[in-house]
Amino acid sequence: QVQLVESGGGLVQAGGSLRLSCAASGSIFRINAMGWYRQASGKRRELVAAFTRGGSTNYADSVKGRFTVSRDNAKNTVYLQMNSLKPEDTAVYSCTADVLDARLRPVGLWGQGTQVTVSS
Repeated sequence: QVQLVESGGGLVQAGGSLRLSCAASGSIFRINAMGWYRQASGKRRELVAAFTRGGSTNYADSVKGRFTVSRDNAKNTVYLQMNSLKPEDTAVYSCTADVLDARLRPVGLWGQGTQVTVSS
């Protein structure tokens, strides 16, 4: 069974930093795309940052220059370094990935979500 496990959320003051991690586990042949979405209370889910199938990165305009997505291919892990956090960054952050499992079947995955709360 392929799954995503997230860690690193929490409470931080405005201007602070947090680092989220998301590890894909199970019988994975290849990770095609992987990244982070967030959903604030009462708002739609939005892309934060992600690696695309082509290997490039996409960022939401609201986080450019403050957040950095990185990955460790050997560990099937993606990270989200969040600096200069603002109260409006408060949301549930969820990891997502498009993978091929060991049988070369495409699988879309979502993590359980981790709460990030930024106090003013």
